Amino acid sequence: MVREVAAMARALLRPVARTLPWRALAAGAGTGLLAAWSTRMASGGQDPRLNLNLLRAAALAFALGLAFLLDDPARHTTEAVPARRPLRAGLRLALVLPLAALWWTAALLLVPEGARPPVGGATLEAAAVAALVLAGAAAAVRLSGGAEPGTVVAAGFLAFVVAVPLLLPDRWPLLVQVGSAHWDAAHARWAGALAAAVPAWAYLVMEPVRGRVPARVGGWVRRVSPAGR
Repeated sequence: MVREVAAMARALLRPVARTLPWRALAAGAGTGLLAAWSTRMASGGQDPRLNLNLLRAAALAFALGLAFLLDDPARHTTEAVPARRPLRAGLRLALVLPLAALWWTAALLLVPEGARPPVGGATLEAAAVAALVLAGAAAAVRLSGGAEPGTVVAAGFLAFVVAVPLLLPDRWPLLVQVGSAHWDAAHARWAGALAAAVPAWAYLVMEPVRGRVPARVGGWVRRVSPAGR
């Protein structure tokens, strides 16, 4: 079974790479790098607090590009292929994750070293934001069945980013500044968001049970999807 999945993954690698939304990903990455680079141009570029906010803007820009990761104009035709949706979605993520790591490293290096905010905390925030938007994209595909939900997901996530700080109680801040007494508590919440988003994404990329039809195999009846799974 493992060998079959590995062989299928190798066979799908190039086709999946060709269908990735490279333009949206490049736009998000480019905008993010521009925000990180602006730390060297801003008059307060030696202020870690300003640079943290610019890194947050960079992470958000990249995350909005990730909102399009699961966009696939041919989704309704590829549903009938033997490869299940988790494998196809996992391949998309596996192709993008190394590039995302390189991108974030470049964004951090663009910030002046002497005024760079805590790398661990900034990285945790960026990872949580990316995981949340990916979970949102997976939810949109699962619940709507749409082929290209990226635009709606990106808009919804922007609204979410604006609303959450306003709705959270003052004692539960998320976007705290360097040196704040709430820094550790806020990043514990970021860690919780990341820990919740990762398994949520893993669950949401699976094919929904509804819509499956019964198929008789020998004397037994089992339920399979239209793709035969």
